[in-house]
Amino acid sequence: MSLLTPMPTGTDLRAEIERLRKERNAVILAHYYQKPELQDLADFVGDSLELSRKAADTDAEVIAFCGVKFMAETAKILSPDKIVVLPDMEAGCSLEDSCPPEKFAAFRAQHPDHIALTYINCSTEVKALSDIIVTSSSAETILSQIPRDQPVIFGPDRHLGGYLNRKFDREMLLWPGVCIVHEAFSERELLKLKEQHPDAPVAAHPECPPHIVDHADIVGSTSAILQYAKTFAGDTLIVATEPHIIHQMQKALPHKNFIGAPGADGNCNCNICPYMALNNLEKLYLCLRDLTPRVEIEEGLRIKAKRSLDRMLDMASGTIGLGDLGRVGVPLP
Repeated sequence: MSLLTPMPTGTDLRAEIERLRKERNAVILAHYYQKPELQDLADFVGDSLELSRKAADTDAEVIAFCGVKFMAETAKILSPDKIVVLPDMEAGCSLEDSCPPEKFAAFRAQHPDHIALTYINCSTEVKALSDIIVTSSSAETILSQIPRDQPVIFGPDRHLGGYLNRKFDREMLLWPGVCIVHEAFSERELLKLKEQHPDAPVAAHPECPPHIVDHADIVGSTSAILQYAKTFAGDTLIVATEPHIIHQMQKALPHKNFIGAPGADGNCNCNICPYMALNNLEKLYLCLRDLTPRVEIEEGLRIKAKRSLDRMLDMASGTIGLGDLGRVGVPLP
């Protein structure tokens, strides 16, 4: 175990990670919100589900997921025969924490006529209790396929759910969770920043509260924001999501200026995800060396969770239409 056999003094972390990547036949994944040094040595950098799907398509025997726990669990759901390790098992998520499975199950039982459209930022247990999982990239496509008279529970992110309600004129019943990072952005400080850069558009993640989203020129997933950064006509962009995504923007467009949206006092680090920050090069080295901490999911639970993920993938791709939802078990009329 890594706690009993610490890293030797003077270890060249990058060289050792490269050695272990080959020896373990491992693929290293890094979310956009990870530190730049982890992004730079990863085989794939991206959104959580995108990363899990790419890893599943490789012949790697080990997945080292530099992200947070629910992301590594998703990788295990899609790749049950691969070893999945997470550099720090304490890397959680405020949205997952806000939605304990037993409370979500009780909430569902109180609304038996509702289907559960659940954001991927949740535990495996909550995925298994859900009808359809969505990502910030696929949520609009999937919601547009749900009949307007079908009652829907959306959780755990009330800001993303509220954004969808407003955009689609829906009245989904919202679970009251929030992302502590996107909740921290200050409207007052954002407006000050816009005054300083009047021609700069604002790109915001839909996990942001309405008083931030309402000032955005584009609202989208991390991938959508990154794509917008590569195509917008100006030279400065204000980015209202976790600021480590700016590393990818600067690499792709070094001649442009990217500014992270500020927190309450204008210069705090409250817009940096404390969970994502738990991962580092040393922990990645140790988890590859010891193949721990390892993500394990009971098979029956994994199959139930995968069912809700598969529905999302099928609906997002058009494989399943409205007439097929009842066939796959979603209790639509």
